[in-house]
Amino acid sequence: MGKHLLIVSLLALIGACKQPPQRNCSDFKTGKFSFTTTINGEEKQTVFYRTENMEVDEFEGKKDSSSVRWINDCEYVLKNLNPKNMSEEKSIHIKILTTTDSSYTFEYNAIGDTRKFKGTAYKIH
Repeated sequence: MGKHLLIVSLLALIGACKQPPQRNCSDFKTGKFSFTTTINGEEKQTVFYRTENMEVDEFEGKKDSSSVRWINDCEYVLKNLNPKNMSEEKSIHIKILTTTDSSYTFEYNAIGDTRKFKGTAYKIH
């Protein structure tokens, strides 16, 4: 009985020490960020600036603007203000999954598309 109680106590202690992932989404609602992705085997970086209702992306020397509509503190929808083709007309749903002091990991997809992608954005100070 004593061993059983010790094992149960140790398991409870281990479980109590495990922290849930941090999710301070409001820290990342506005600011300047960078995001790196791989396109055709090559790493590409996007820098973007976000206010409460607007986001401006800089990618390969070109700027693009999108409206931002927050669903809740951790989810928002981007809508391109100047779409150049049909795929740019689709809004993008973004959900912040976890945060750190200087970054957030997110999941995103075009609305209506079941494929989801993940990325990490870093806040630039």
